[in-house]
Order: sequence, then structure tokens, then C-alpha cells
Amino acid sequence: MSRRSLLRALGGTAALGALAGCGVPAAYVRPGDRSVSDESASDHRLTWANWPLYIDTDDKNPNRRPTLDAFEKRTGIRVEYVEEINDNDEFFGKISPALMNHQSTGRDLIVISDWMCARFVRLGWVQQMDRAHQPNVAKYLDPLLRTPAFDKGRRFTVPWQSGITGIAYNRKKLGREIRAVKDLWANDLKGRVTLLSGLDESFALLMQGNGVDVTRWTAHDFHTMCDEVERQVRRGQIRRFTGNDYTKDLVSGDVLACQAYSGDVIQLQADNPDIRFVVPEEGAELWSDSLMIPNRADHKANAERLVDYYYDPEVAAKLAAWVNYVCPVPAAKDVLADAADKDTAALADNPLIFPDSTMRSRLAIARDITSAERVEFARRWNQIVGL
Repeated sequence: MSRRSLLRALGGTAALGALAGCGVPAAYVRPGDRSVSDESASDHRLTWANWPLYIDTDDKNPNRRPTLDAFEKRTGIRVEYVEEINDNDEFFGKISPALMNHQSTGRDLIVISDWMCARFVRLGWVQQMDRAHQPNVAKYLDPLLRTPAFDKGRRFTVPWQSGITGIAYNRKKLGREIRAVKDLWANDLKGRVTLLSGLDESFALLMQGNGVDVTRWTAHDFHTMCDEVERQVRRGQIRRFTGNDYTKDLVSGDVLACQAYSGDVIQLQADNPDIRFVVPEEGAELWSDSLMIPNRADHKANAERLVDYYYDPEVAAKLAAWVNYVCPVPAAKDVLADAADKDTAALADNPLIFPDSTMRSRLAIARDITSAERVEFARRWNQIVGL
């Protein structure tokens, strides 16, 4: 299942975001209208919506989730865990009618990608978390993730897991290293390269290849990047644009290099050590799927407590050992390093879970596409990729 979903087409959700950017009052919810009386003290439960395959499970019983079971036992809070998010835009469409009409979504906690989180924050559809209830988040959240452009200080969002959009390639079949985005345009890769089709997933890395600071990119930077991609399409350099199915082409050998996510490559390397992942010399995008408390959630304090629980380094280490994405709690590295199991301990040295200082210096959180920009930019990108 994809956790960095494909922006399939310019549709109703993009239009709603554009309307909100123009100040349409029906979409935006003012701070005073976001909360209801919290039932957490008397009603020890919460509902949490997440993506499939995004939490640790028991090897013998996939219906058991060890870290979540431990939270319930420790706190007495019962968690209804629902794996219902398969696509950011689809889930936006599912709960947006309630949010824009000042109604409860029936969920106390949700996990969506940061570029979509930005839309929720701008629309005023999520509540600010109380860090007084979250000492672990305040202490252990990775400094690289603390100040995205759309949520300075992470007041409304807390990263669940992070990842890197970089380049994957087959070192043995290609016969050389890849170090930069421009290496994708080499003649020996003609017709053997894929790029991600989703606008929000792909644009940052390609801009970084042009030397752009993606924390403050401009419309000119965007169109310059599109010009370059169009040139490569015309010359037959790019085999196709993909969703998460790029892994099939890489494994089969039909593709030798591709835009890729770090978490996927860790899984591929288990079967094929010749597959490499590189953070290009010009840099790569660090992204997150983040936890948010939607408006009018009935169990806000319970949700805040659950978020903070997963920022305990011991708990974060158990989760990282299972999901293999970039852990947003660097202190979990020492916990994993002390693990009795050798394979688990080895994860502490994996730079795709705990990036080293060299890799960290090349990572950046991209400025998101604003609602005012999205219509124009999505139209051009979708024409290029054939959406």
C-alpha cells in the first residue's frame, strides 16, 4: 500500500483548497469553532485512522499490535485502530464534508502526508496540540522535523514516520555509481529511468537537482524543472511515470535507476543487495506522514497522550524496527543498538532509518505547494506525466 499517494488528477479537493486560499468562508474554520468539550477524563477511548501496514504487528498474530496493546494496558485507554487511509486525496474527500460543516469526523487522530497536512492546517481543520501533555514530543522530536513551512513549531502536527525521496539504482547492472540527479539523464540510462507521477512526491528532488533551495522555491523554479523533465520525455530518457509500482521495474531490471522512497529500498535490499539508495549531492527531500487531531474530536487529551507515548525512545525503537522508515526520534537509535538480536541491533547503523551527519546535511523539508499555486502547477505537471 502506498503511503506517498499518487495525485491522480486535478479534482474537487484541489478546487476546494484553491477556494480556501481565496478566502471562501465556508471552508475555513476559525479557532474558536474547532473544539468541543473533551470527554477523555470520563471516556477512556479514542479512534485512530492510519494507513495499512504502518504499525508493528505480532509475527504469529497480525491482529495484535504490540506497541498499541502496551499503550492500552499502561493507560487503560481503548484504541479503535482503523486502517482506512489508502490515498491522501481520497481520505480528504471522505472527511472534508464534516470538517467544513463544523461536524465531528468520528476520529480523534489521523495520519496523512505532510503536503496534505498543510491543506488541513490552512483550512483550520485541525486542533493545536498541548505540549504540556507531550513532554516526549517536546524533548525527542528530530530537530530536522520541527519547523516545516506549513506548521512552524509543529503546533498542529507531529510526524508519525518520515522518509527520504532520493534515487534508487541497480549498481551491478548499471556498472557505475549515481551521485546526482543529473546522472539520470546520462545516455546509458536512456529509456531505463522512471520518475514519480505524483506532483507533491516528485517536484522537490527534481528542483534540488537544479540547485534550488526547496525550502523557499519559486514559480520560476517550478517551471524550469518542468522544462527539464519535458526535454527528457521528448528524448525518450524516461520510461514512464509511476506510483509505488516503480519497485517492480527496478527488481525486474527493466529500469536501472528511478526516483524512490527510502523505506521501499530497505525492503528491496533484503532480497537484492545490488540495489542502492542515494541522497544526491545536491540534496534530497525529507518528508513525513504526520499525526493530527481533527476538529471536534471527542477525545483530544487521550489522542495527545497516545502521540506522546510513541515518542518514548523505547517505543519508537520498537516501531522503527518493524516499519523501517526514517525514525523521527533519533534517541531510539541507542535503544536499537543495545538490542540482543543482531539483526535488530544492526538497524541502528542503517542511514535510511537513522541518517548520519553527512546525509542529514543534505536533507530538507520542501515548502509545500499553496492552494493558490496548485491549480496552475497541477495542470502543467499532469500534462507532462499524462494524467
